[in-house]
Amino acid sequence: MIVRRIGSPIVTVLLVFGAVGVGPASPGAAAPPPQYFVDESKLPFDALPGVPTERFWGVHGGAGYRVEVPPDWNGSLVMWAHGFRGDGLELTVDNHPLRPFLVTNGYAWAASSFSKNDYDVAQGVKDTHALTTLFNGIVSRPDRVYLTGASMGGHITAVGIEQYPNTYDGAMPICGVLGDYELFDFFLDYNLVAAALAGVETSFPPDPQQWLTESVPQITSTLAAAWPAGLTGAGANLRAMTELRSGGIRPLSDAAFLAWASFLLQFGALDGTVPRAPGVVVDNTDAVYQFDTDPQLSPAEQELNQAVVRVARDPAGKPTPGLANVPVVEGTPQVPVLTLHTLGDLFVPFSMEQIYAGRVAGNAASDLLVQRAIRGVGHCDFTATELVTGFVDLVTWVEHGIRPAGDEVLDPAVVADPHYGCAFTTETRNLGPLTAPCP
Repeated sequence: MIVRRIGSPIVTVLLVFGAVGVGPASPGAAAPPPQYFVDESKLPFDALPGVPTERFWGVHGGAGYRVEVPPDWNGSLVMWAHGFRGDGLELTVDNHPLRPFLVTNGYAWAASSFSKNDYDVAQGVKDTHALTTLFNGIVSRPDRVYLTGASMGGHITAVGIEQYPNTYDGAMPICGVLGDYELFDFFLDYNLVAAALAGVETSFPPDPQQWLTESVPQITSTLAAAWPAGLTGAGANLRAMTELRSGGIRPLSDAAFLAWASFLLQFGALDGTVPRAPGVVVDNTDAVYQFDTDPQLSPAEQELNQAVVRVARDPAGKPTPGLANVPVVEGTPQVPVLTLHTLGDLFVPFSMEQIYAGRVAGNAASDLLVQRAIRGVGHCDFTATELVTGFVDLVTWVEHGIRPAGDEVLDPAVVADPHYGCAFTTETRNLGPLTAPCP
């Protein structure tokens, strides 16, 4: 382990020798395969103007990290779990997105690169917890610890508070993959239904090159005059199916489809596997695809369900509790949780919130969950005010027992209201002709 501490005005360097190199630009490599590395020259970071914080960085367990402690530290530590990094070998660290607010209001924060990239939630949970423990040694034991994270980091956050219930006092997963494997099924649904509606023959697993160079152009040209605008009847059915399976009828759905329709087609080239989980993890064998909320299938819906390719999850890929495979979010929080999610995000759709709410309710823990819908279509598209307000409300809940307000996510009639999401949205996103400002 290497720890470097910067304090103003005195600079102190503390080296604790471990299994990695100690030069200022030496890579701190995780065990192969693959050979992940941390470029330590990128770890140092400057204080914000006017806030003479103590800043620590280094490599711990193959993961790079940053820690910042303000001079008037209030005893609370806010952990940050980053989102998906791709499958590159370099491990990088984010500053906490709330950093200016945190350090000017007395909060310490810490963030890990994780010791592996790719969609490895289990490693993210372990490395974030390891950094939480390391903080005790390089600073001191905090009075309270908040776990926050975005996207895949939201998945990490939800699992982290379940796997380490005695470590964290509150959690704020934002734009999080709170439905774990259900996200992968959503990508599968979208692409197989698009192919079936367009009459494009496909198989699973697909040939990636053929899917991207032949199947996708056939799908887009068949389903729209100028994809994704000018939809044909079959294209409109794809849009309707996508709306229902991504969170139901709700504001900004049309804008969401225009923003994400092309992007989602790239996932049709995937083979349904993810790191740590052996075999195919996706499954649509029991999926019933519809274009409206009428439970009785129309002839067009029946035709689609007969035509769509069906994929069965490998027995070895079945979701299991714990950190052995891709961790399941069981919905058993033991601390207050406040979430934020944009209504039109189709990369990590709003349905993730509904799945999580259902699981939490099934475990009689709804009193520990508050969820907020934000009127936007971007992934993790939150204003600073929305994030700060959410965090402050979470802290007030944890420290003073005042449960904050939130949005109902499981009642379709509530979600479909044209004003849904206005309560906690602080800024109208410019969506061109589909902009939907709150009254």
